[in-house]
Amino acid sequence: MKTLIPLFLLVALIVSCNIKEEPIVISAEELHKAIDKVTEVMIHDIFSPPVASRIYAYPNIAAYEIVALHQSGYNSLVGQVTDLTPIPKPDKPVNYQMAALIAHLDLSKHLIFSEDKIEVYRDSLYSHWEKKNKGDFLDSKEYGLRVSKHIAAWLDKDNYKQTRTMPKFTINTDDASRWQPTPPSYMDGIEPHWSKIRPFVIDSANQFVPAPPPAFSMEEGSDFYNEVMEVYHINKEITAKGDSSEEVAIAQFWDCNPYVSVTRGHLMFATKKITPGAHWLGITKIACQKTASDFDKTVLAYTKTSMAIADGFISCWDEKYRSNLIRPETVINQYIDDSWQPLLQTPPFPEYTSGHSVVSGAAATALTSIFGDEFDFDDDTEVPFGLPIRSFTSFYHAANEAAMSRMYGGIHYRAAVEVGIKQGKDLGNFIVNTLEMKKNESLVSTQ
Repeated sequence: MKTLIPLFLLVALIVSCNIKEEPIVISAEELHKAIDKVTEVMIHDIFSPPVASRIYAYPNIAAYEIVALHQSGYNSLVGQVTDLTPIPKPDKPVNYQMAALIAHLDLSKHLIFSEDKIEVYRDSLYSHWEKKNKGDFLDSKEYGLRVSKHIAAWLDKDNYKQTRTMPKFTINTDDASRWQPTPPSYMDGIEPHWSKIRPFVIDSANQFVPAPPPAFSMEEGSDFYNEVMEVYHINKEITAKGDSSEEVAIAQFWDCNPYVSVTRGHLMFATKKITPGAHWLGITKIACQKTASDFDKTVLAYTKTSMAIADGFISCWDEKYRSNLIRPETVINQYIDDSWQPLLQTPPFPEYTSGHSVVSGAAATALTSIFGDEFDFDDDTEVPFGLPIRSFTSFYHAANEAAMSRMYGGIHYRAAVEVGIKQGKDLGNFIVNTLEMKKNESLVSTQ
């Protein structure tokens, strides 16, 4: 018996030595799923649209910088993105795509509340990778976590923490033109200090200040009065058509308001919706999948688009709290029809410019620079939330529809929509023309 035990151990040792570790291949689908997991957390934790845009951008940059360090055709964002410093180099050979995904997951976990939702997906990947090639996994993990820590130190200096302790927005009840909280929840204005967040690519929050909105006046025939009445009459026309109208479908498809609340009796609860940024990153996923983009190009697409979205929110929120314009719901209830309600629930911040319009214009410009203008796609982003697929002939087609959805919904005037989409496109073009993410990059023409 004593001789059998050493023999058994010897056989086990020989077998273990003959187990060949396989190379680990990382696919774009694993990155898509990682971003989908972040979106699930956004819905659960109810992050505001501006805050959500920040959470998406940093992990994408972390992943991109690892790709750029290891792929000669890609340029680092150092010197192109504000205050970003070079990431550390690995001490030994690593699977750079695995390291990029690990950095993405770790930084995402750092930025959200419900960490367990990211951890479950991360741990399933870790278990698979460790079984397949433990040495490669451990080396890549150590490096990915080091890069995550480096990017975390950078993001901690973007003024986000400081804005958490700044005073709430002060409501000006003496000026009839100023924004007032709206039903049913009458929330305070969200993120009044978002313009103080460090931008990614644009020079400053006020680099793309739009033309001011029409001056407040309820005098019949004034520009502002005409815009108010346009919203009022559009709503009446849509109501007359019924819930199955195209305008209702468009408004619902692009609602993307994480602050929608429902009142039943004495109870009020929030419904679950994605943010505008999440919707556009969903479109990014669709474009990457349709073109069979590899892992590296997928990282680039998410990174460029998420930075355009994040800077779009900084620019838009700068104007929102400068013009501080009253919403259609408040004006119409006070001056025209006290029983009037918009089709969509009014979000809790000033009206001008339209956030959907700015962000959609910026995102569409970024995506057009990558995939081209005549890019038709079927947008199934809202299917998990009970809404049907909508089809578009280009990213700008989708962006223009997203912008107009706010008028159909009764929550924006025409100026906020039309000026907002221009603001977003101008910002997006600046980002596209400033960034050189690929060497010898030939930019696709944008509007």
